[in-house]
Amino acid sequence: MDGIVLVLNQNYEPLNVTNLPRAFRLVFGEKAEVIEYDHQVIRTPRTEFRAPSVIRLQHQVRRPGPRIKLSRREVFVRDDYTCQYCGKQSHDLTLDHVVPRHRGGGHTWENLVTACKVCNHRKGGKTLEEARYRLPRAPFEPRNDVYSLFAPYLADERNGAWRSYLFLGPG
Repeated sequence: MDGIVLVLNQNYEPLNVTNLPRAFRLVFGEKAEVIEYDHQVIRTPRTEFRAPSVIRLQHQVRRPGPRIKLSRREVFVRDDYTCQYCGKQSHDLTLDHVVPRHRGGGHTWENLVTACKVCNHRKGGKTLEEARYRLPRAPFEPRNDVYSLFAPYLADERNGAWRSYLFLGPG
């Protein structure tokens, strides 16, 4: 019984993706209703059940907006694999703290940028002013949108029914 199911809030807002056993527990526990069915059929010794593809919770769930986890890869993606000091695009990059950590700079989205090894070495433990560097734009925490959360699941054509609930239009 493998498969994944899109979970919608009561107001049809996409919440997350869950596995098939958890989706069945939500549906049979009357905490969710099936909106779309999968093509898969689950057989038990006594009966058959159509597998859900999209379910909607019966009650509204309040939750904070999802945030992108701070990681090397995500900083590189935010900066488009481009050195923020010289503009060179590469996949051989490092992370640089705009305000060095030993000078009170934190390990945060707003203090991390992508840098090539040459620029990072030249900047060293200096501030931007001391190193005479300028950033093309201030570093920021990227917003997490529906597309970035659910797009990896849409590569599987079995999840095509999800598109209308993710506001992405036909594939």
